[in-house]
Amino acid sequence: MIPRRARPIVGFVSALAFVAACGSPAPPPSASPPEGTAPADQATQPAPPELPQVSLVIANATVVTVDADNRVIAPGSIAIEGNRIVAVDTADAIAARYASHEIIDMKGQIVLPGLINLHTHAPMVLYRGLADDLALMDWLEKYIFPAEAKTVSPDFVRVGTRLAALEMIRSGTTMFVDMYYFEEEVAAAVKEAGIRGVLGQTIIQFPVPDAPTPAAGLERTEAFIKAFANDDLVVPSVAPHSTRSTPTRSGPRARLRSGTASPADPPRRDAGRGAHRAGALRAPAGRVPRLDQVLGAGHRGGSRRLGEPAGDPPAHGARGGRFHNPESNMKLASGTAPVPAYLEAGTRLGLGTDGAASNNDLDMFEAMREAALLHKLIARDPTVVSAREAMAMATIGGARALGMDDRLGSIEPGSSRTSSPSAPIGPARSRSTTRSRTWCTSRTATTCR
Repeated sequence: MIPRRARPIVGFVSALAFVAACGSPAPPPSASPPEGTAPADQATQPAPPELPQVSLVIANATVVTVDADNRVIAPGSIAIEGNRIVAVDTADAIAARYASHEIIDMKGQIVLPGLINLHTHAPMVLYRGLADDLALMDWLEKYIFPAEAKTVSPDFVRVGTRLAALEMIRSGTTMFVDMYYFEEEVAAAVKEAGIRGVLGQTIIQFPVPDAPTPAAGLERTEAFIKAFANDDLVVPSVAPHSTRSTPTRSGPRARLRSGTASPADPPRRDAGRGAHRAGALRAPAGRVPRLDQVLGAGHRGGSRRLGEPAGDPPAHGARGGRFHNPESNMKLASGTAPVPAYLEAGTRLGLGTDGAASNNDLDMFEAMREAALLHKLIARDPTVVSAREAMAMATIGGARALGMDDRLGSIEPGSSRTSSPSAPIGPARSRSTTRSRTWCTSRTATTCR
């Protein structure tokens, strides 16, 4: 198989060979071996073994694996069969072990795991820049809630999520955790774009555009979970809005009965966001209401709960994870999470952007940079939150927080996740691989997941 970039060169070399042959005398014929005797080269050199075929080889890249050994392979190649990574190794090693009808030469480019954004409100890209330089509760209650009441609709959510998906793909994000209204429209846009989402249908105490009551929100949640159970790209989720705005011990409840999907419990509380809303949005003693208080006794287990890193780190190996939204926290001056302490404790910790209204973008490369710089300043220590740690938070850390690190967050063999059809590789487009998808972005880095 001739790599794509080599084909014009091969044609040119073949033409030169033809011209050279026409201008030089033909060599004398070689003597034929005696009848019944094999030529010497055939007798002494057995035919090379046929290499196993794979469907795709990404070749000659700098591969940032974010695996257990933090390998960076340059030049490295990735052998892919269907939607499974078969091998990751040096370019020479992969070329010696595998053949493919499709080889993508990535010389001079970087391949790294797809970025995982642990906290978004994707449709809110349409509110980007709506209100800046405000305290959190003024921003939320005087601008965001009124704007949502007037403008949010299924069309608003669908168009906003399409725009958000373009922004995320362009900056290397291949999976995000979302909470908003009309979440079925978010799911439709996610599947259209071919990225992944853990998507939460909002449950909230007061009337909102898609549910006049908490009971209606719970009914929408149950319908959403049933509609997207076992979907390849969408993980349906329960999304209580906040500790103070979600019904618990009183009010109507819905039960997710046996036979329905067991929902994921997505990240719902932002890192460090406590300075201005402690009385308004935080439950007593900083506790998040238990999910079974919200859903009732019929809720089935198996979900993973995430929250903000505030206070002492949890015990190593504790259930659940945390996420950090450094840019949103800085914009709204809502506190600083003790991220170095959480990293030291081995907490399952990832990164998020929050919605574009409070960031004001969905760029996870910026989130990595700001997370590293913010904590160096706070700690007055340039060694905390290293580049390697920031990259890990945006990739394998997010996967661990979601309980999906067996198939996402790193480039290594063994993933069995299925993937959806995708567009040919090119700027800001995707191609099916293992760990579900390879993304070529308009940045210098190409991301794989």
